[in-house]
Amino acid sequence: MPVKNSRVPLVATLAAVVGALTLLVVMNPLQRNGADLGQPSESGARFVEAEVGASDRPKASATPSSASSTPPAGALPGATRTDALPPVVDHGPRRGNKVALTFDADMTDAMRRQLRSGAVRSYANLEIIDRLEREGVPATFFLTGMWVEQYPDVTRRLAANPQFELANHTYGHLAFTADCYGLPRIDRRKMTADVARTFDLVSAYGGRQTRYFRFPGLCHDRTALTALAPLGLTVVDGDVVSGDPFATAWQPIVRAVLDRVRPGSVIVLHVTEANAPMTDEALPHILAGLAERGLEPAPLSEVLDAPPA
Repeated sequence: MPVKNSRVPLVATLAAVVGALTLLVVMNPLQRNGADLGQPSESGARFVEAEVGASDRPKASATPSSASSTPPAGALPGATRTDALPPVVDHGPRRGNKVALTFDADMTDAMRRQLRSGAVRSYANLEIIDRLEREGVPATFFLTGMWVEQYPDVTRRLAANPQFELANHTYGHLAFTADCYGLPRIDRRKMTADVARTFDLVSAYGGRQTRYFRFPGLCHDRTALTALAPLGLTVVDGDVVSGDPFATAWQPIVRAVLDRVRPGSVIVLHVTEANAPMTDEALPHILAGLAERGLEPAPLSEVLDAPPA
């Protein structure tokens, strides 16, 4: 449709819109790609605007009926308020000698098709679990619900180990933002139910349950955090990203971890054998390097809740 004589008002309107959008981008502390999510505190947590406004809230149907505004006494590690945006944590307090080994168990529709077709043998690296168990090393596993369904016996084994914690990594490893490493994107209206479904799946196995959650690709924004607020969880990113997916040698993984690790660090690794094939070879070298530095693996809950010095 021709604009005719409204060209000047139109230009002014466009300028106002662009200015407003620019201001929003500058003020937004949650932008992951190209900007930080805010400055972490000494404890490693990045807290954003505390209250979830009425316009931010998901529809009531997406809110668990049992949700309350504050976690009850004796709540699971990572449980938080349900009327506020969840905290985003990079690491624990920088004191003591504890670090957290965390392993993501990814599973997507495409990965499941590869398994069923025989193109891939396994997305469960049992050698990692064997070593952790054999050496008595604590770890925290961020499980996708689809991985749990694919590997119920392995999930049962993880839950049976008192040194392993279980956490949430979505149901099918879909992206919660645009431009997240090429992952297909989940509909905003399905975010809450996706994560709630995985908590339900994982909780059925017992063991050391938590309310810790990790986004696929560590990609999140305000919309994603708002959707998860009713679930009363803590988002855990990590300050030591190993780069183990699709690595072709174990040495770079070891260097990436040992060059960055500090007291309170949260180390991000993967237990998905076919797309992280070198992690089991890197693990003994990582453990040896941590010991040389006087650092000791501990469950994530202990690392994030380290007592005052």
